Amino acid sequence: MQPQGAIFLALPHLGPILLWLLTRHRMSGWYDNPKKPPWCPPHKVLLAGWITIYFVMGYASYLVWKDLGGGFGRPLALPLGLYAVQLAVSWAVLIFFFAAHTHGLALLHLLLLYGLVVSTALIWHPINKLAAVLLLPYLAWLTVTASIAYRLWRDSLCPNHQPQPMGEKSD
Repeated sequence: MQPQGAIFLALPHLGPILLWLLTRHRMSGWYDNPKKPPWCPPHKVLLAGWITIYFVMGYASYLVWKDLGGGFGRPLALPLGLYAVQLAVSWAVLIFFFAAHTHGLALLHLLLLYGLVVSTALIWHPINKLAAVLLLPYLAWLTVTASIAYRLWRDSLCPNHQPQPMGEKSD
């Protein structure tokens, strides 16, 4: 890997790091407070998932950059421009979900992000097949994250939809 590869691996992590530095007082313990679906992963698993996904995304973008000759010329405008947009939307999702606690906005952005990642994979496929395939775990992770955001959003709007413990009846 060329030295520029380290930049591509680190770039996706800048948004979450800045978010944490600016809002850590609002994020502390927040994830454990709302009623989450029983299948929702623990905070550490969610954090590890995002960190892993961001490394994979960074490596995939490096592969595309390298296969298109490096630099920042015209052939890179669409493949890496689309990647930059989806990375920015990904960071916005983290802001809406963890800092602003607006699950509905997070869900809308997750749906937009899903489309952007699919588009990125389709554009990257002719350039580097491995880079496109490396985005598949990201799509799976977005599915899990969107389902969590949906449940939290739905339960905040319709408290009657919250699951009842076995044997109890709701009014």
